[in-house]
Amino acid sequence: MSFAALGIVVIGRNEGERLRRCLESLRSAGYPLVYVDSASTDGSVALAKLLGADVVALDLTEPFTAARARNAGFRRLVEIAPQVELVQFVDGDCEAFAGWLPAATEFLMQHPTIGIVAGRVRERYPEASVYNRLCALEWNRPAGETRYCGGIALFRRVAFEAAGGFDPEIIAGEEPELCIRIRRRGWRIWRLAEDMVWHDTAMFRFGQWWRRSVRAGHAYAEGAARHGGPPERHFVRETRSILLWGVLLPLATLGAAWPTGGLSLVLLLAYPLLAWRVMRRQRLAGWSPAEARLYGVFVMLGKWPQALGVLKFTLNRLRGRRTRLLEYKDMGPAATGRAAERALEAQSHAPL
Repeated sequence: MSFAALGIVVIGRNEGERLRRCLESLRSAGYPLVYVDSASTDGSVALAKLLGADVVALDLTEPFTAARARNAGFRRLVEIAPQVELVQFVDGDCEAFAGWLPAATEFLMQHPTIGIVAGRVRERYPEASVYNRLCALEWNRPAGETRYCGGIALFRRVAFEAAGGFDPEIIAGEEPELCIRIRRRGWRIWRLAEDMVWHDTAMFRFGQWWRRSVRAGHAYAEGAARHGGPPERHFVRETRSILLWGVLLPLATLGAAWPTGGLSLVLLLAYPLLAWRVMRRQRLAGWSPAEARLYGVFVMLGKWPQALGVLKFTLNRLRGRRTRLLEYKDMGPAATGRAAERALEAQSHAPL
């Protein structure tokens, strides 16, 4: 495979210093590099140009989505490097591990039926907040063949083009939706044990976690609406679980409180039982007691904001409206500066 057969697409919005680290981790590889910017106000466009990236600034008149940005970056990449056969998508808050691209490229060369390969995403500052730690746990996935992967992955161009790329109207969950269409065309998806990127989540407040969970609920509901039929049954189980725990059980408990003289409140004991079941499952998977406990509690708490996301999608669908981007990160130079300060503080207290 020739040197220029691989290209890189980075997307971002107001990532500040994170974008610098991202581009610097990638440009040394020497591959064609495109950066897609979604109306940043922190000088990201100038920074990307300075670091040698070909820059695409998205039109402000259309709604921003990560899917739209990745598609725009892909189109620009094949314009400037038409011979590209593999495309690595990276988010602007990530830094690539030096050995990832050679390992992933070699793997695809040896396995011609695999259309996407992803690696291990590691949280840069898991000690900075409980929410960063949760993300680190979520990304701890086993290696091997998988049905879905995230948007940070190495794609075969032919598989990406045959599936039509990302759906630009999906505000969250666009990656598994594309994976479905790629698998339907006979391609397989694989996750390697190799480290792929450092990810700087920069999530420090409960409100950020809440918005991220609302977005997750919206993604589950939209995924089920698009591909919930057999045989895929995409996100159907997850959406039903959200509705059960986030809507039906609270309504049943409160609705029966007066007729039962408050006895229905005993149903609320189902929530700690849910947390315990998740904790037990994760302990059996080899997680530490602290990790399993943290994850179980937040899976339980997440049912309510996720339910809001499901309801938001459902109402907008009934009204024929398109949901706008649901962001959880603090945007702007000041926010990225505060994120860096917290990350450095966490790093200084991390065990050696």
